[in-house]
Amino acid sequence: MPENNPESILIAGAGPCGMVAAAALASQGIPVMVFESQPDLPVDLRASTFHPPTLDQLDRFAGVTDELIGQGLIARTWQYRDRIAGPVATWDLGLLAGDTAHPYRLQAEQWRLTRILAERLRTWPHARLLYSHEVVAAAQTADRAMLKVSTPEGERTFSGAWVIGAEGANSAVRRSLSIPFEGFTLPELYLTLSTTFDFARRLPALTHVNYIADPVEWLVLLRVAANWRVLFPTRDGESREEALSDANVQRRLNAVVASDRPYEVVHKTLYHVHERVAGDYRRGRILLAGDAAHINNPLGGMGMNGGIHDAFNLADKLAKVWRGEAGVELLDRYVRQRRKVAVDFVQANALRNREALRETDPNLRRQRQDEMRRIADDPVRARAFLLRSSMILALREAEAIE
Repeated sequence: MPENNPESILIAGAGPCGMVAAAALASQGIPVMVFESQPDLPVDLRASTFHPPTLDQLDRFAGVTDELIGQGLIARTWQYRDRIAGPVATWDLGLLAGDTAHPYRLQAEQWRLTRILAERLRTWPHARLLYSHEVVAAAQTADRAMLKVSTPEGERTFSGAWVIGAEGANSAVRRSLSIPFEGFTLPELYLTLSTTFDFARRLPALTHVNYIADPVEWLVLLRVAANWRVLFPTRDGESREEALSDANVQRRLNAVVASDRPYEVVHKTLYHVHERVAGDYRRGRILLAGDAAHINNPLGGMGMNGGIHDAFNLADKLAKVWRGEAGVELLDRYVRQRRKVAVDFVQANALRNREALRETDPNLRRQRQDEMRRIADDPVRARAFLLRSSMILALREAEAIE
């Protein structure tokens, strides 16, 4: 594929959003070039929950969902728990059997999907995935879009018909367009630990996905194929060094379940959490998707899933424009649909989840938990709750936006 292909779509970033967009376009015969800054696809421990409608969308690529399921864990139920009292509500995604082909969450790290899709891209001669190619800027004219890319051979400029910026929160594409990234940063850092310790053997009725409320130190317990992941907030005044120290890590894990031997911690990371949405998702021939367009706290697992939903929505519309079946104004509908979801649904739900976990007023905590029990015990209300928390309702509402 030539460096300057006037028909190709250039995609910055080979994360889940960028790779899904690339596969959705390439599967329709549209030439794509994907630029990844790293020398290989990162094997990182970021998002690890795939919601039901995301799996439904991935079914478009024959065999991909099945391969991903084979590498992960099916979680038909998930829990909201109290750190002292134990289980509060167990949510059964089987109630969504009439709404989705996958009435469960799939616990699998995001890198598993990007690697599966990388193999799929290799089967299409009109698709290229370029490693060690870091996008540093984007530009455009009336009839083409360009990416300036730092490569092992030096800086080069690639041009095509359209550009998708999907290279994460620090998107060079977004910054090149001077699009504001509106929102705020949460005051606490999040500490994520991965351990081989099996919490399910010590905590009664534990599911693969557990949100655990506590007024002092709430946490999230998630199971993936090889280990458990534990997420804590840091404390006021706690330094990065203190949060990541072995003594602190062991103390926090032992406070969840006391162990007679040190926890084996296979990975730990500390990161800032932001709630931000780009002021616009489109400027001419350049579009934003995924974390380049919106970021939020991880409670509820909506960030990666929302990015994948962006990718499918955008790819389908861009394909119609590319083929001449629709005018470019169709891309503005993508902006209207997906930006509204990010602002009104993903951000609002992520913040609501955080506030419920960290509620300090004992009366409000009890009221919330009593209401949660009542909803979980009523199949009609529970299904309505799950339609929202699993993002099915967000997709339906977005599709209705003209």
